[in-house]
Amino acid sequence: MIGIFGGTFDPIHYGHLRSALEVKEIFGLTEVHLIPSAQPPHREQPAASALMRLQMLELAIKDQPGLIIDTRELNRQGPSYMVDTLRSLRQELTNETLLLFIGSDAFNQLKTWHQWPNLFDLAHIVVMTRPGFTIQNLDVFFNSRLTTRITELANNGAGKLYFQQVTQLDISATDIRNSIAKQQNPGFLLPDNVIAYIRQHKLYQRP
Repeated sequence: MIGIFGGTFDPIHYGHLRSALEVKEIFGLTEVHLIPSAQPPHREQPAASALMRLQMLELAIKDQPGLIIDTRELNRQGPSYMVDTLRSLRQELTNETLLLFIGSDAFNQLKTWHQWPNLFDLAHIVVMTRPGFTIQNLDVFFNSRLTTRITELANNGAGKLYFQQVTQLDISATDIRNSIAKQQNPGFLLPDNVIAYIRQHKLYQRP
C-alpha cells in the first residue's frame, strides 16, 4: 500500500513529518508520497513560492527512507484538486492500493471538495485523528464505507473510510509564519535545516 499526504507545507514542520512517519509504520506502507499543493482551492495561496516550499520539503525528509516528494501538483496547471492527483497516481500505480491521509478538520469539509465522491473510486480515505476523538454522526454514504480493519484496506483497492489516531503535535504553519514575522525563534517546531533555509532566504518576514 502507498500513502498520499498532501498539503501546502508552508513551511513543512514536525506535525506533518511525525504524522507521515507514524502512518507509514502503522499501515506498513511501501512509501508515503508527500505532495505539495500548487494552488490549494480551499485556502489562501501559500506565502512561499512553490520552489521554496519544495526545497524546504527536500531538506526536511533528507535521509528519511520511504518518504517520497511527489511534484505532480506543482507541475500541473490550475487548481490543485486531489481527485485529479489521485487519477494521475492511479494511472501510474495500477496495481497498488492507495491510502489518502487527511486530518479530521479536512474530513469535516470533505463534501466541499471538487468531485469528492470520486475520491473513493480511486483510494481509501484515512482520517488522522487526535487522541480522544470519537466518530459521530456519519451519514449513510460514509457509514457504508467505514471499516475498522486494516486488512480490509489491504484487500480492497479503494472505497473504504478508516479513522486512525496519531500523535498530532499542536503545531501550525500559520503560527510558525507569524512567530517568524515577529522575529521569534521557531526552534523545535520544524527541522533546523529548514529554519536555516527560512533565515537564509528571509521568508515570512513582515513586508
